[in-house]
Amino acid sequence: MRHDPSEWTAQAVLQHLGDLGTEENRQGMARFGIDASRAFGVPLSVLRPFSRKLGKSPDLAGDLWATGFHEARLLAILITPPKAMTAALMQRWLDDIQSWDLCDQLTNVYARRPDSGALVADLVASEREFVKRAGFALIAWRAVHAKTAPDQAFLDCFAFIRAASTDDRNFVWKAVHWALRQIGKRSASLHGPALNLGEELARSDDRTARRIGRETVKELSSPKVRQRLGIG
Repeated sequence: MRHDPSEWTAQAVLQHLGDLGTEENRQGMARFGIDASRAFGVPLSVLRPFSRKLGKSPDLAGDLWATGFHEARLLAILITPPKAMTAALMQRWLDDIQSWDLCDQLTNVYARRPDSGALVADLVASEREFVKRAGFALIAWRAVHAKTAPDQAFLDCFAFIRAASTDDRNFVWKAVHWALRQIGKRSASLHGPALNLGEELARSDDRTARRIGRETVKELSSPKVRQRLGIG
């Protein structure tokens, strides 16, 4: 049964999260590089159906974000519709983020906005780890969600990927790699240019760039990817 969002307050949600969480899940979060000091230990697989019960509610989302609890913030993202996830709100929440999962879920929602590409350049130019990650996560999600965006919008991102390919911070290089792979899997016309960039990076003198390049080439050259894109 779908609950009326007005039945839920931030405090009621926190109480429910406390009932759902486990210490085992908190420890698992920590192993995956997530700060669990203000977490209940509730997995995303449980939060997603709970968010559907809450329904879309920007007001409740704001209250949940303000609590500072990890799962409350994940719920805040999940119950915010793309039309309400403005650039100002996205950037304000991003300023509070210090974990990859919040970063990735936030950009997943924002990437569904038709104007989401406008923020990419500013985000990838940041030296703050999770802001920079957000820029490349946004590129990756746009490759999935921005159905009508022209190829050139993604080809223009190659300069950002090339420039960041030597950033060896764990949460940055993995997002750079993710962005390049997703561009290459978006369409047959983008596959070749993305694969070429992967091959270029694989020949780099920089260890991180080589790793990004090799792993990109491995995935984009796989029979599974080539078959899905109709590439012989």
